[in-house]
Amino acid sequence: MSERVLVVLSCGTNNPNRATRALFFAMVARKKGKEVSVFLLDEAVYLAKRGIINHLQAATGDSADDHLHYLQEYNVPLLVCTPCAVTRQITEVDLVKGARMAKGDELIDLASESVVLSF
Repeated sequence: MSERVLVVLSCGTNNPNRATRALFFAMVARKKGKEVSVFLLDEAVYLAKRGIINHLQAATGDSADDHLHYLQEYNVPLLVCTPCAVTRQITEVDLVKGARMAKGDELIDLASESVVLSF
């Protein structure tokens, strides 16, 4: 079994349950000692913009922001699809701590070396 986990998330504030759940499972994987990366694409890129995730919660009451803070504390890479972000007028300076722009080739490289969880 791979020691690497890649969480791919394509929804953001348009689906708070899935968005929060994806960050939750990234956190769980990290707590289990896995090497975790999170790749945000499509609407999920908004979650990497400062201030957007602050009040996002799942129906269970889980806070996406709490999960993100955990991932940031443990330096889990938060990769933001460059063309998705540019289309939505999000730039590097808008990103939360630990987030950076990334392109599709990096997603494919990570996916080929990881267990992939897609939300």
